[in-house]
This record gives sequence, structure tokens and C-alpha cells, in this order.
Amino acid sequence: MKEWLTAQEIAAECLPLLPSTKRGINDLAEREGWNRDVFRARERRGRGGGMEFNIGLLPSVAQVAYRQRHIPVGPLPEPSKLQSETALSGRAALERDARLAILRAYEAFERGQRLNRQGCEALFVSKYQAGTLRVEPWIRDLVPAFSRRTLARWRAAAEEDRNSLGVDRGAARKGTGTLETANGGAVRAWMLGLVAHQPHLSADQVRTLCRAEFGDTIEVVRGGGVIEAVAMPPLRTFQQALKGLKSTHQVVLTQLTDPDRFRSTMKLAGRGTLRHVTEPNVFWQIDASPIDALCTDGRHSIYVCIDIASRRVVTYVTKTPRAAAVGLLLRRAILAWGVPGEIKIDNGSDFKARATQRLLASLGIEVAFSDAFSPEQKGFIERVINTFQHDAVTLVPGFIGHSVSDRKAIESRRSFAQRLGEDDAKTFAVQCTAAEMQAHFDAWAELRYQHREHDSLGKRTPFAVAADAAHTIRRVDERALDLLLAPMAAGDGTRIVTKLGVRVGNAHFLCGSILPGTRVFVRHDPQDLGRVFLFGTEDGDFLGEASNPDLSGIAPDVMVRAQRALQTERLASEKVAIEAVRRELRKGRSLIDRAREVWLRDQPNVVAMPRPEVEHSTPDIAAALQAATGRDQAPVAQLSGRAAETHARLLAEAVAPPAENVRRIRTHETPHLRFRRALDLEGRIAAGEAPDTNDVIWLGGYQTGPEYRALRKFHEQFGSDMSL
Repeated sequence: MKEWLTAQEIAAECLPLLPSTKRGINDLAEREGWNRDVFRARERRGRGGGMEFNIGLLPSVAQVAYRQRHIPVGPLPEPSKLQSETALSGRAALERDARLAILRAYEAFERGQRLNRQGCEALFVSKYQAGTLRVEPWIRDLVPAFSRRTLARWRAAAEEDRNSLGVDRGAARKGTGTLETANGGAVRAWMLGLVAHQPHLSADQVRTLCRAEFGDTIEVVRGGGVIEAVAMPPLRTFQQALKGLKSTHQVVLTQLTDPDRFRSTMKLAGRGTLRHVTEPNVFWQIDASPIDALCTDGRHSIYVCIDIASRRVVTYVTKTPRAAAVGLLLRRAILAWGVPGEIKIDNGSDFKARATQRLLASLGIEVAFSDAFSPEQKGFIERVINTFQHDAVTLVPGFIGHSVSDRKAIESRRSFAQRLGEDDAKTFAVQCTAAEMQAHFDAWAELRYQHREHDSLGKRTPFAVAADAAHTIRRVDERALDLLLAPMAAGDGTRIVTKLGVRVGNAHFLCGSILPGTRVFVRHDPQDLGRVFLFGTEDGDFLGEASNPDLSGIAPDVMVRAQRALQTERLASEKVAIEAVRRELRKGRSLIDRAREVWLRDQPNVVAMPRPEVEHSTPDIAAALQAATGRDQAPVAQLSGRAAETHARLLAEAVAPPAENVRRIRTHETPHLRFRRALDLEGRIAAGEAPDTNDVIWLGGYQTGPEYRALRKFHEQFGSDMSL
């Protein structure tokens, strides 16, 4: 309220007991000496000059009328300071703020009055209740009337704790109802479970089910903690209780009964989660949706790609959602903007298909999948598709509405008699082909959407953001991109080359430069049905082309000869190095000699020590040994005369040690000579001599053999008279 007024402003108020002209006010001020009051009169600052007078100089009746007009009863200028540390319900906070606003208005009304406090309170209360004070509607609704004594009580309470002015009578009773406390809260929990299980149950049905669960009586707690059994409350009580439960637990019930509505309206999403993406082509989002319009060949779907940093969009119209449509959308976006760093997609079969994943991997694009049934993780693309449906689709012929109710409203524009026997094309005025609709949507994206200001871009347009960006665009040759988008062979796209070529479907494609047994990845040539492109399955390198004679229009025998010549040339180039190695192997040492040399190098330089031995014998072994020894001794018993002398001489020569100056030739040693040499070495070692190392190694190996063991037994039995 303005408390300093000029003569013109006082005259304009037309207050009681005061003139209604500027000259009259000036004359009154001159007569009563207002100009000489140094506290309530001052020179006016501003253009024109003059004097300003405080409203305290006006007569009491004029002051009351002026204050009545200009002191509004409304909220305080700093409502935040009204909030107390004590938590209040919404109703209690409104009650408190209304009473504080009334007290503030009274304080302003009281200033400058020449009445005592009782008179000011009585006058203020009468003005309020008579409706002559300007009171905001919400305050009068909460406080329609009050007495002077109530006003005084409010003033005293506000000085101690202004939160005590807030009263919520409903909050005091909240949670104390019969059904909420019955059976220790079990009835309330049962009712919540019923509502969550079947939201369409009426209060009467809930009451019936409660009777089935708890019987016709329930237990409630009365004053003093006394538990009392009472009859099941009437239907009206259930209606009020259900209303309160649904209001109190609205969020959790919505999550249980309507998950889609919970995700779209209640699930915490936040804002600015991708605020760090400030450069174009860093992050894209892709999604698809049926178009809310019909083409001449039926309803189509729209694939949309959005660049998060610039909000630019690219669309692609397709008959059915499939992996090929995803690839063609990416082709349009990559040729227009360049290759992105990362793309966010959902778990649809068209996005998780092998062709889509192979394409993204071939282009070096990282893929981020959103969680199942979590559209909020792709909020940008979901929002732009909604904008597209409402801003672009509604303009094209064949619009069928965004919902069932919209469709019914469009159909109802024509009477049933007019629509009798008509198809949807005539009912919805379908005119566009898929290609024409694609042209409409391209124009909308380029001419409308990218030149519209976005709040999230700071009131800038997507076109301006992209134009001002200093990023480097990664381009891909269109021919290479088309080849990566070419359809692959059925299945996982891989085949094994055989002598008949590569089988794709029922046709065989020949490629002589790729040898049989090679696993290849096959892509069709989109411009030639008789040709396929073959790539390596490990590194993805391009291996060559394969052609089918029937689909290419070439005579089969001609193509076979040509491909066979390519194979011969390929094999000849590989045989050059191989034949060189084969010639070297034919001329050099045998393979067994080369291997024996390696085996000798691998032998350990260790002599195995003799192990303790015991004679093993069985009846069969003893019989065999007896037969063998008997056969060896039989000829000795039959010798006589000169034959016996010759045998004795030869045996002596074999047992006698060789002369030191005679070089022993071991090339053709007999078993007995080898055994003799072993005995000689054993004797020398026992005498402390140091034989040659090679002899020691030979002795160690010989002692482990069966020949030594057999002759040793023979020698121990017959001594030096061993029979030869």
C-alpha cells in the first residue's frame, strides 16, 4: 500500500471529508498547515516536483476508507519464512498461512489509526466480515469469519509459535478408521491386496470378500486399548476407506495395475541425463513405431533416428519392421551426417538381428541396448516420435487418429449409411503411396523440425546447433556402404566352399580363386542376382566374387573352364615354394636320419644306476629255463676227442681278456663278446680305474637289457665255462 500521495493522487481517491480536486487539496493543506509538518510532508522527487503527504495527515474517516481500499488480505511477501521446522500437512499449512495473512493485514490497518487497540480490532473484524476489505478468495474460503477475541488469540499464538495457527482436523483422524485398524491392520492390508489384484472391484464386492476372509465381525481397539468385536462396517464405510487407500497408495497401485501409465507419468526419470553429449554424431537413438496414417497399400511403420547433441532427425518408411529397414535408415543418416560413435537401440528382433549387429560392427559403431520394457531410457527418440505423429502425420491424407477414440471420431464424421460397404481407404481419404509419404516426412524433418527452436538447446534450432559445431565428420564411401548393406545369405551368412562352389539357396556360385574347404561370409549383389561377394569370416577381408552361370546368362561349360583355369593358376602359384622344399628333401639325408639326430640331442646326459633285482620264477618259467639250459649243455656231453679240445680252446679264447695292443673291432660283436666286455668294464671300475666315458655310458645301457641279465645268470651258474 502506498503511504505517500500527491495532491492529485489524494483528489483521485475521492475520500470522505476531502475535496475531489487537486486545487481543493492544495487549499486544504495550506489552511491546515500540512506543508509545515516536517515528518508527514516532503518534497516530491521526480519530474514535476511538488509536495507529497503521508496518509496520516488525512482525517480518520478518510484514512479508514483509503486503507480499506488498498490493504489486501493475502499471502505474505516471503512465504518461505512461514515454513516451520515442524512438518505440517497441506491443509494445516494453508490454515496457518491464511491466519498469518490476516494478522499482517491487521498490522497494516492499525498503523496510523487514532483508535485504541480494541477499537481497531473491532473495526477490522467488522470490515472483514462485511466484505469491504479486499480478501483473496482462498483466504475467505478457509477463514470465512472470526471474532475480535479470536483475532487477539491468533496474535498471541503467532508470537510464541506461528505453526500453532495451522490446524488440520482431518489429519488428526487420519489412519484411525475402523477398517484401517481392524484386526491389527490385517483388514487394511487385505483390501490393498484385493485392489492390486483386481482394480475393478466395487466397494460392495470388497466388503463381501472381506466377510469371506474375516467373518461377519472384526476386532477394533477402543479407548484405553480395549479390544472389541464389532460387526462388519456398512457399505458406505468401505466406500470411504477404499477412496482413501487408493489416494494414499496411488503410486504403488498404479505400478502394480498399470505399469505403462506408471512409467510414463510417475516413474522417476530426471532431466539432463545426456547433457554431456554436446558434439554431433557422438550419440544417436533409433526406434520404430506404426504410422497413424494409411498408405494406398496399407499401414506402414516409421523408423526414426535422432542425433542427441543437435536434435536432428532422419526417418524411413517401411511396410514391416525388419533388419533391412534398420540398415536403410542408417544409410540415410550416415550419408547425411556421417558415422556416429554410439547408437542406443532397444531389444526388438529387428535391432538384435545378425544383419543389424554385423552392419554396426563393420562400421565400427558401438551399440547400447536399453533394458527390456524401459522406454524411458530412450526418452529423446520416444518424444520425437510423439512429436512426429502429432505434427507431421496429422497433415497427410489417410490420417486415422492417434488412438481408438480418435479413429472412432474420424469415422463418425460420416454417417453409417455413407460408410456402408466402404473400405478404410475411402473412409479415411487415403491418397499417398509409401514413397509419397516418405517425401512428406523428409520435408517435415528438413523444413519444419530442424528449424524450430528447442528449449533444451537454449532456444536454438537443430540446424543452427549442427552448423555451429566444430566436429569432424567421418564419411564412408557410398559404394562400400551399399555393399555392407547388401543382403547376406540365409542363416548366419556363412558357407563352406566345395568343389561345386558356394551354395546359396538352390544355386551354386563358382569362384576358382578360393580353394575348397574355405569358410566364407556371403553377401548378394543387389544389382546382379547372378553374383555374390565373398568375405573372410575371421578378419572380414574381401576374398572375391562368385557367379552362377544360369543366373548370369553364361554357358555353364564356359564358366567352369574359366573358373578351373583360375583355380589352376592359384594352385600353381602356391606349388612353387612347396616344390622347392620337396626337391631339397629328395637330395638330402633321409627323414629318419634327421629325426635321429634330434632324438640324440634330446637325450639326457645321465647314466642310470643299476637297480636291485630279484629272480622272478613261476613253474612255467622254471620248466622253460630247464629246457633251455638242457639244450645248451647237451652238445658238450656228446663231444669227444679232437672236437672236445677244439671247443675248450675256443671257450678259453672267448673268456681270455684281449691283448692291450690289439684294437678291438666291435662292429660285429656277438652277445658273448659284449657280455665279456661288460665284465671287463665292471672289473676295471671295481679296481678303481676310470674307463672311457663312452664305455661307461654303454655299460649302463647294456646292464638294463635282457641280454645282460640272461648271460649274467648263466655266468653266475657256470662261471668261465659258459657254453658258446
